[in-house]
Amino acid sequence: MFQGDYRHSIDAKGRVIMPAKFRELLGNKFYITRGMDKNLQVYSCEEWENLYRKLSTLPMIDPNSRALKHHFIAGCVECEADKQGRILIPQSLRMFADLDKDIAIVGGGEKVEIWNADIWDEYIGNIDLASVASNMFESGFVI
Repeated sequence: MFQGDYRHSIDAKGRVIMPAKFRELLGNKFYITRGMDKNLQVYSCEEWENLYRKLSTLPMIDPNSRALKHHFIAGCVECEADKQGRILIPQSLRMFADLDKDIAIVGGGEKVEIWNADIWDEYIGNIDLASVASNMFESGFVI
C-alpha cells in the first residue's frame, strides 16, 4: 500500500526522484497516466493491468466510456527508475499536471499520485472533512 507525502523538485529535463519506499512497491517497470484531479497517477504493472481490464469492459458506443478510456490509456507511459531513483515524466504529462518545480508525491493506497506541490496543498487544505465524512456515511461508509 502506498502512503505518505513526499516533497521533491523536478529538474529541467522532467526527472524527479521517486521515494525509495514507492520504488520498492512499484517494481522495475510501472505506468504513469493522467489523474482525475490535475495530477498524475502511477501504477505498478499489476494495478495498471487491473485498471486496463476495467476500462476495456466499457462500451465503445458510450461517449463517456470513450472519454474515460482516452483520458487514462492515451496518456499512459511505461516508466522505469534510473540508477539514481529518478523517473522521467514526459512533457505532455508535466503540462497536464502543471509540474514545473516543486512537486508532492503522495501515496494513494493502490497507486502513487504526483502533484504540483502548490495545487496539492490547496486541494488538501480545501477539503471539508466533516462534510465528506457525512456524505460517505450516507453512502454506507463508516470509519
